[in-house]
Amino acid sequence: MAEQKPQNSGLPAWRVPVALDDIPECGQHFDLDADAGVRNAVAKLAGLRDLPRLQASFDVTRRGNDGLRVAGQVSATVGQNCVVTLEPLSNEVDERVDLVFLPERAPPAAVKGAEPEPRYVKWDDPEPLVGGMVDLGALAIEFLILGVDPYPRKPGAAFQAPQDEKPEPGPFAALAKLTKD
Repeated sequence: MAEQKPQNSGLPAWRVPVALDDIPECGQHFDLDADAGVRNAVAKLAGLRDLPRLQASFDVTRRGNDGLRVAGQVSATVGQNCVVTLEPLSNEVDERVDLVFLPERAPPAAVKGAEPEPRYVKWDDPEPLVGGMVDLGALAIEFLILGVDPYPRKPGAAFQAPQDEKPEPGPFAALAKLTKD
């Protein structure tokens, strides 16, 4: 079980690059635990109040000669505010990851002056393996953001519309008053 330390060079992202050539035939396991600086930067990026815990566990295996498969889990404790009461609350994020990365294939040569054909992406298409690298830190951030509840609520919190004691008369109230006279 290999422990990979995140590389943080002052960038606001969590970078843990893994090269295709560095992965043995039997695969490699990565346990990632973001430090406080990375968690603060990711919390700011994701619009969270705070991010006390961000961890990822990935098994990276080779897929053929030129591809990788990344399977594992991203888990975190996120600090948010309730959308109803605005009180602080904590939520747990637990996202499964199972992706295949393959090198991008060059599109067929287009005929000069012809419109390029649109590229249709299917749900289960592989992800592009750019430069023979996968960034496990960026992958963990992406799945964290996908798992964050966009409208967090405290248990039992329910929106109550404000009740007016006296309803507003409306724009035609003065006209209605004239017709009564």
